[in-house]
Amino acid sequence: MSLANETAQVPLDAALNLLDRLIGFDTESSKSNLALVADVEAYLTGLGIDYVKVPNATGDKAALFATIGPKVDGGVVLSGHTDVVPVTGQTWTSDPFQMRRADGRVYGRGTCDMKGFDAICLAMLPTFQKIGLKRPIHLLLSYDEETTCQGPLDTIARFGHDLPRPGAVLVGEPTLMQVADAHKSVGCYVTTVHGHEAHSSKPYLGASAVEAACDLVTELYRFAEELVPEGDPSGRFDPPFSTIHVGTIAGGTARNIMAKECVFHWEFRGLPGVEPARALQRLDDYAARVVLPKMQRYAPDARIETITEVEVPGLKAEAGSSAETLALKLSRSNRTITVPFATEGGQFQLAEIPTIVCGPGSIDQAHQPDEYIEIAQIEAGLAFLQRLASELS
Repeated sequence: MSLANETAQVPLDAALNLLDRLIGFDTESSKSNLALVADVEAYLTGLGIDYVKVPNATGDKAALFATIGPKVDGGVVLSGHTDVVPVTGQTWTSDPFQMRRADGRVYGRGTCDMKGFDAICLAMLPTFQKIGLKRPIHLLLSYDEETTCQGPLDTIARFGHDLPRPGAVLVGEPTLMQVADAHKSVGCYVTTVHGHEAHSSKPYLGASAVEAACDLVTELYRFAEELVPEGDPSGRFDPPFSTIHVGTIAGGTARNIMAKECVFHWEFRGLPGVEPARALQRLDDYAARVVLPKMQRYAPDARIETITEVEVPGLKAEAGSSAETLALKLSRSNRTITVPFATEGGQFQLAEIPTIVCGPGSIDQAHQPDEYIEIAQIEAGLAFLQRLASELS
């Protein structure tokens, strides 16, 4: 049965039925999301809702942008992603791609992060249609959030051109329906050190890539310590400073051979307002001043290369923005929070569109085996969107 055939009348039932369908698509970030997209397209067509499909460069993935209400600027985007993290190596008590309901919870990969939010939005579309919106509600379902956060960029580039320019964006990542107005940036890097092999008894005949890599890693952690006292002036982040982490390191072929190559993967998570490339600049400078000259004394061909895998912009608090004001009203709250994870929110903010993060479920359940969302959180999300519809009608 396709999404187009869903006939549940009660929004909660509709949301659960739609979530069941969405979970059934294995949309791990390394795989295509086109089967899920096709099913959502059929669902939108059945409701008579206009949408735009925005494929990626290779055509194996796509975003969907649907509009309910008048096609004018100043509407609200509900932003969700369709990709999920892998289940490989995790121990599940049931099929991760088949929804299981028990003890007031719904289990399955993506229930929390973030097909639950996607299903809630899809379930509310008939309500949005009937209520008589004066400003549009847009639904953006993107891809690759779990890897690059670049899935919505091609759609964002069309805002104000052939697509209406929204006045606010609500990113539905799991916050237990609290309004998050800020998060750190994330930069992910791979550094490869190229040395020169020689017998370990005569180090002056070569250059150890492992030794150089260890020196570079040590410098990164020295820099991490320097970042601590800079701190977080808002006092709202945990931890309250920018961080650096080296996740993997590998190199060399034998104990008595100076390593020809060593590779390490590392990341920088910066407070809003901290230059995302700051740690990379520090590493490059140290490599050029200290590490390379030492290596090239005996190995002129030695070199160090760093590739940027991902750079996700942070989300900076904008007190009193249209997105914050709206979300606080809809959530019936008078305070905002920060979140420790990155989202697509910074991409919208870079396009000068006020953005907040607010969605059902707890991030503590995301990426876990037996991932789940509380049904009460689905109900809270539906109520939030019902109030949004009333606000814009």
